[in-house]
Amino acid sequence: MKKVIIVVAGGSGSRMQSEVPKQFIELNGLPILMHTLNRFFEYDPQIEVILVLPEGQVEYWNSLCSKHKFASNCIIAYGGSSRFESVKNGLEKIEGECLVGIHDGVRPFVSNDTLNSCFSIAQHYGSAVPVIDAIESIRKLSKDGSESVNRQDYKMVQTPQVFCFSKLKDCYHQPYREDFTDDASVYESAGFKVSLAQGNRENIKITTPMDILIGEALMSKK
Repeated sequence: MKKVIIVVAGGSGSRMQSEVPKQFIELNGLPILMHTLNRFFEYDPQIEVILVLPEGQVEYWNSLCSKHKFASNCIIAYGGSSRFESVKNGLEKIEGECLVGIHDGVRPFVSNDTLNSCFSIAQHYGSAVPVIDAIESIRKLSKDGSESVNRQDYKMVQTPQVFCFSKLKDCYHQPYREDFTDDASVYESAGFKVSLAQGNRENIKITTPMDILIGEALMSKK
């Protein structure tokens, strides 16, 4: 089945303490977003990529592509007022049935194994969400303060989250809710079961200055 990736890149630089939106901060000489896009083109040169950007950032993105001689080969969709609206706008750009993955623009280290697992599981079960084990101890907040919980009962969620396109598009006809924290929560709220796939620990979301340092270390190792 045809593969499509929607890369959502609508972040700001607030947590990064930067005036430059985090997806455009350079890592090893290239904006983070370009590393993310390259990851998918390296994985499958035939994959269709839809890049969701705030309308006011498209011109700046085009200037970065010119500066770095980067041929993105992406379909551009405009971001909305929320991630929910941004993904919905990206879904509108897709024609025909396919497997569609939704990925954070600031996750440039997703592995081939994770991508293969997500697309394979989604092909069979309709959805696939990459997760990794929680390695820290976890405490749940309660009215009395907090309590220890078994970390083996929890997983840390990553992207891309991959779905059968027709099902996911129908799910995005729901009204937005504040508990829609990712695409899996939207899919699940429509009555569908979410299947899990094995993620990779390097697949970090770069949102803070510390993440930049980790990203530079991962890039040098690569």
